Amino acid sequence: MLTDRHGLNLSTTSAAARDAYDRGCDLMLGAYPGAPEAFAEALAADPNLALAHVAIARMQQMRGDMPAARAALAEATRLAPALSPREASHIAYFNLVFTGQAEAALAALTTHLEAFPRDAMALSTCMTPSGLLGFSGRLGREREQVAFLAPLVPHYEDDGWFAAHHAHALIENGQNNEAIPFLDRAATLTPRSPWMAHARAHLHYEQGEPQEARSFLAAWLPGYTRDGALNGHLSWHLALSELAAGNTEAAFELYRTAFGPGAHRGHKMIQLGDAVAFLWRAELAGARPDPAHWQAMHDFAQSMFPRAGTAFADWHVALTDAAAGDTAALDARLAEIDQLAQNGRYPAAPVIPALARAFAAFRQQDYNAAIAAIAPVVAERERIGGSRAQTDLVDFTLLRAYVAAGRLEEMQTMLARRRPGPGPIPIAGLAH
Repeated sequence: MLTDRHGLNLSTTSAAARDAYDRGCDLMLGAYPGAPEAFAEALAADPNLALAHVAIARMQQMRGDMPAARAALAEATRLAPALSPREASHIAYFNLVFTGQAEAALAALTTHLEAFPRDAMALSTCMTPSGLLGFSGRLGREREQVAFLAPLVPHYEDDGWFAAHHAHALIENGQNNEAIPFLDRAATLTPRSPWMAHARAHLHYEQGEPQEARSFLAAWLPGYTRDGALNGHLSWHLALSELAAGNTEAAFELYRTAFGPGAHRGHKMIQLGDAVAFLWRAELAGARPDPAHWQAMHDFAQSMFPRAGTAFADWHVALTDAAAGDTAALDARLAEIDQLAQNGRYPAAPVIPALARAFAAFRQQDYNAAIAAIAPVVAERERIGGSRAQTDLVDFTLLRAYVAAGRLEEMQTMLARRRPGPGPIPIAGLAH
């Protein structure tokens, strides 16, 4: 039995299969193109390399092709009885993920990593604000993310990928100073890692440094392939910096060419979130609404996420429903969320329906109704998933509603309570 580059058992006698699998993992985890071809090469050398089937399943899941993902995972599961304990545990974990058993999956992952801490492919599902913990709907999940990663640090001292993600987790928990050594390590070990660039973009955001973010990303992005999975999302970060600088046209050019519908190459949920959040935030900053943009996003959202199920997707879909004026679609999604919540399958249920109603009221210029819906849940925005930069859209909507409703004292109170660091806040009419 051979081992992969992390020293873990891999049930194959083919060095060619092992090498191609390692290469595919590096490309996939590194957010560079070429992983599907590498995994196909691994399976051509050894069709029974089960973890290559799992990796393909994971890629198909991120693309939103669940039938293909389930088929690939089923093939890995068929091979599991003949595999090492590590590989069998790896496959069992992904079966929990793919069947939506989030709490059981988190427990299984913790146990798995205690035994096999260098299983980076399994770990990768729980590394970001859009991972298993990030989408858990839990209050305190930012602190949990840091606590989850802390015991793994000694096992990844030579790994820039882990250092970048650990830095980002610390940044999301407000520990900017603690994050900097890990970010520096990532920059030294992997200067062309998009995850390093991503963590640095978040650090600049949280420290209120839009010009620094803009300068860094404008210089870093041209050397990263347009087909890279993080190119669109990093371009979104650059667009936010352009909005903060008042460069609305430059921001929309990035939307059109890098992260809008048809241009983004990342995870389908991130495609949705980046494009929707940008359009809404641009309007909060004073851009004129474009019905064609919103109709395209509404159509994309409905085709990719036709049913409720994941809070991060649902609040973005609800926003497109509100912007496109599709009350029937919004009501149907809220009914689905209510049913899931009654069945104990929607931890973020108290927050998402309130946000959906707030967005609809805001779009109808009923700002007092929007405030009444959103203000009681804004302190729990962590439950909706995603990074602080992403969930800031909730704060910005409430602040803009306060401005539009003339409730400036409440706006000032909210600004005084807002976490220190991020700024400026690109909202039309905001004086702070």
